[in-house]
Amino acid sequence: MKQDSDLRNNLKSIRTRLGMSQQDLANIASVTRQTISGVESGLYAPSVATTLRLAKALGCQVEDLFWLERDLPEIEAVLTKPVPNGQQLRVSMARVGGQWIAYPLIGKDAFRQDMIPADGETVAVDGFPGISKLSNPKGESTRETGTNKVRVRLLDDNLDTLHNTVVIAGCAPVISLWARATERWHPQLRVQYNFANSMAALHSLCRGEAHIAGMHLYDPETGEYNTPFVRDVLAGREAVLITLGVWEEGLLLKSGNPMGIKTVTDLVAGGGTIVNREIGSGSRMLLEQTLQKEQIPFDAVQGFDNILKSHQDVAQAVVRGVADAGISTASVATAFGLGFIPLHQSRYDLVILKEYLEVAPVQQLLSTLGHRMVHSQFEILGGYDISKIGEVVATV
Repeated sequence: MKQDSDLRNNLKSIRTRLGMSQQDLANIASVTRQTISGVESGLYAPSVATTLRLAKALGCQVEDLFWLERDLPEIEAVLTKPVPNGQQLRVSMARVGGQWIAYPLIGKDAFRQDMIPADGETVAVDGFPGISKLSNPKGESTRETGTNKVRVRLLDDNLDTLHNTVVIAGCAPVISLWARATERWHPQLRVQYNFANSMAALHSLCRGEAHIAGMHLYDPETGEYNTPFVRDVLAGREAVLITLGVWEEGLLLKSGNPMGIKTVTDLVAGGGTIVNREIGSGSRMLLEQTLQKEQIPFDAVQGFDNILKSHQDVAQAVVRGVADAGISTASVATAFGLGFIPLHQSRYDLVILKEYLEVAPVQQLLSTLGHRMVHSQFEILGGYDISKIGEVVATV
């Protein structure tokens, strides 16, 4: 029987993984080798009896071998970043604020350490370059929307997983620890951690691309953490700030501190080089505030314009000798075996729109902030004060 054009099979992949030739499988399943070849090439649709024999011979379910392409759903989603026209993409998916969001898995976004599995692939992208704006009640253009639509063909039909996904944008390495501990406690919950500096995370929340934004920005004019920036960016939208912890930020230095650095002034006076972070990050803001306090011009610092995008990248640059110092946290210094000079204690808050507080997966995630399993992961890192973890510190 000629195979249905929508019928797909995984026969060759499973057979070769088990180290079986076509003839081996044919002998076990009591069919001809030509039958195996025809099925694998898509030229032949096996009978029910043959299908059952093949599944039994390979020790799997029929559904593992055969599926209908049209059975996999396609859904419309909003793409979170521009992509080349017509490029097919691997994407991860989540439901945020009543709409599907598609996160392209390209470049560094495709990896943490291992490559991130995709939830689907794009079918068509509708005119991403022309993004329209929505005005908030104050008449300010703050949210991007409109034409960045994409059709996504899911790779399986487990929509429950996508509905039970919480998206966090942030830069704190401990977010991934919190996420993995939570998934162990709530196996049906999935936490998607999108790396972004503090301001980028806040804007991602505002655009409806995340449920939670993590940030650690200090405003020296008010003496407040995070809240002034949230008020400014959200511009009238209601949100709560929940503390994740207070961490020590400062200078990462080579092990043993061979330059004898105690302050940023020592680093500059000794001709040391630094690596910096991008605009919008808490680490860059701390460096700039420290330089201003110590009356050091930015252009007097070697490497000030050498920009890296994460705490890990900064640490690796110091380890490899690319730079003598960089701004990060005490826990990152410990993880990489580096020296550390504390400069500031910064409160890391989770910003959540009030409309998301009643979303069940978000409630599940937040409920674990009081769990010992989460606390132990933070405590063993060092450099974190989690005595107020889970407390609501501000509403806007």
